[in-house]
Amino acid sequence: MFLGNGRVWEDFLAACGTGSPTTKMQFQWDWLCLGVLLFSSVTAEIEDEEIQDADVEVEDFDKTSQETDVDKGRTSLEVVYKTPKPIGEVYFTETFDGVLTGWVLSKTKKEDTDENIAKYDGRWEVEGLKENTVPGDQGLVLKSTAKHHAISAMLTKPFIFADKPLILQYEVNFQEGIDCGGAYIKLLSSSDDLDLEYFFDKTPYTIMFGPDKCGEDYKLHFIFRHKNPKTGDYEEKHAKRPDVDLKKFYSDKKTHLYTLVLKPDDTFEMSIDQTVVSKGSLLEDFVPPVNPPQEIEDPNDKKPDDWDERAKIPDPSAVKPDDWDEDEPAKIEDTDAVKPEGWLDDEPEYISDPNAEKPEDWDEEMDGEWEAPQIPNPKCETAPGCGEWVRPMMNNPNYKGKWKAPMIENPNYQGIWSPRKIPNPDYFQDLHPFEMTAVSAVGLELWSMTSDIYFDNFIICSEKEVADRWAADGWGMKKLVASANEPGMFSQLMTAAEDHPWLWVLYILTLALPVGLGVLFCWPAKKVDDDIDYKKTDISKPITKGELEQGGEELEDEAELEEEKQNEDDIVEEERRQVEEKKHELIKEKKKMGRKDAPSEGEGEGGEGEDKDEEEENEVAEGSQEEGDKSNKSGSEDEMKEADESAGSGDGPTKSVRKRRVRKD
Repeated sequence: MFLGNGRVWEDFLAACGTGSPTTKMQFQWDWLCLGVLLFSSVTAEIEDEEIQDADVEVEDFDKTSQETDVDKGRTSLEVVYKTPKPIGEVYFTETFDGVLTGWVLSKTKKEDTDENIAKYDGRWEVEGLKENTVPGDQGLVLKSTAKHHAISAMLTKPFIFADKPLILQYEVNFQEGIDCGGAYIKLLSSSDDLDLEYFFDKTPYTIMFGPDKCGEDYKLHFIFRHKNPKTGDYEEKHAKRPDVDLKKFYSDKKTHLYTLVLKPDDTFEMSIDQTVVSKGSLLEDFVPPVNPPQEIEDPNDKKPDDWDERAKIPDPSAVKPDDWDEDEPAKIEDTDAVKPEGWLDDEPEYISDPNAEKPEDWDEEMDGEWEAPQIPNPKCETAPGCGEWVRPMMNNPNYKGKWKAPMIENPNYQGIWSPRKIPNPDYFQDLHPFEMTAVSAVGLELWSMTSDIYFDNFIICSEKEVADRWAADGWGMKKLVASANEPGMFSQLMTAAEDHPWLWVLYILTLALPVGLGVLFCWPAKKVDDDIDYKKTDISKPITKGELEQGGEELEDEAELEEEKQNEDDIVEEERRQVEEKKHELIKEKKKMGRKDAPSEGEGEGGEGEDKDEEEENEVAEGSQEEGDKSNKSGSEDEMKEADESAGSGDGPTKSVRKRRVRKD
């Protein structure tokens, strides 16, 4: 991948950083690099997620189904299917791959229902899937619409709720979608008089679990019947709705795996496709709750007649103002309005259609006198209006409406009345609702307005490993085939945009970004400054290894030149200092020679001579300082002048000054 190759990425960033920073070309390069970076990052992230998802699916499938054999040399649909076999203790399994044995069709009728639809005469068939078919795999299919269906089978052995968890798992595929109907399963309660031929809606059950839908109400049922320890009556307890969107499981026409796990610690989990969609406690997350409240409202308690629940009341001391006129209308005619010019007072707004003709079968005795239909008057189309002109209405500035006294706090307010609480005579406490009535059969008792609901691979067990292996050998194979038959990326994008129209904005931006960056980079740039001269060397280009080595050598040469220049400056400074010392020596020798040639003429004259000598010495020093500054500033002079000439003195012996040619920069 682009982002995975660090060397390529570094070269790319280096290329983005080259070029002249004073040109507009650099600005375009920056935008192009930024665009490529963003586009590559998004693409890499999507690919990583797809690869991770694929890895997870394959890993999960390999862990749970090592016996599944897929011939990779052939197409993805050519798979070898083996009927799932349980690997541990089970209470019930059914794959529908062989002869349908052990299942009993109900022969009874549904109570409290119209006689025409009361019979459980819905048709069942054992057949394969319509789409994403796995050769050799079959399921139980509900075939009829608008009919009651009932079919059941006994467990291999009853399940007793004691110290082992209950795991109920099966597959459902709404092959034609679903308008109104369910695909839930019932675990029938154990009893001596249980007869599967008379299985109907009121047959006692312990647990009902599975999907159900009518209209836009998507449900995943989990209901258990709880026995009141005091009265012995049973009451249905409904789990709270899952906090996930269930719509796709009813509309995508794929096989989905539904799993219910009940644990002895009174907790539960509901999963779809091995993903938990709801979990909680049997004691806290059901409606109505398992245990009733300790106190209830007294049904015999009544609100006193003088109980005042009004928080605010009209102010009894308020008086309507004298200028309050309740008779003023809310709307009045606008007296400033003027009839528009061209208004056609004599023309009606609608006229009879001159082209209409009385139908030939019109009977005036039966239908009355025929009249042509009314149409808008064509003359009114170009005019401001037709018919009698009426002044428009406007809001009445004097309107106040009916006067009402302002509201004030009620001094007699007593709050909202509620009945007093009394001990609940039906109170009980069941701390272990998991200990339900034992189950000995499974049943499907359904009504549906949609046909071809597919059921497959039922299992009831207590070990998660057994259920997972069973799911991998059955549902895992179906999922693998369905994934291989998925449409291309373009079709998936179109389908996703149909469900989420806002994705069109993302698609357009994704396509427009590289196009816009290409136009920005390739479009001829206008000159900002006539003095800017674009050169080929300004164009960004990759830096080779040889160029990097050559650049390093140039940097070393520059450092050596700087060091040489610094040494030369030090030498010039040292020479200037030596010139100044020689000047001082010349001045002292001149003083000595002056004293020998001219005798002293007194203290005053001697003082003046010393002052002149000091002034002369200062002038010479200043002159030498200026000369030294000039020699430092002027590095291009070939020779240095003598210090006596710079001081303007022609007397005394001249001293030669060392010369040095200074290397030009």
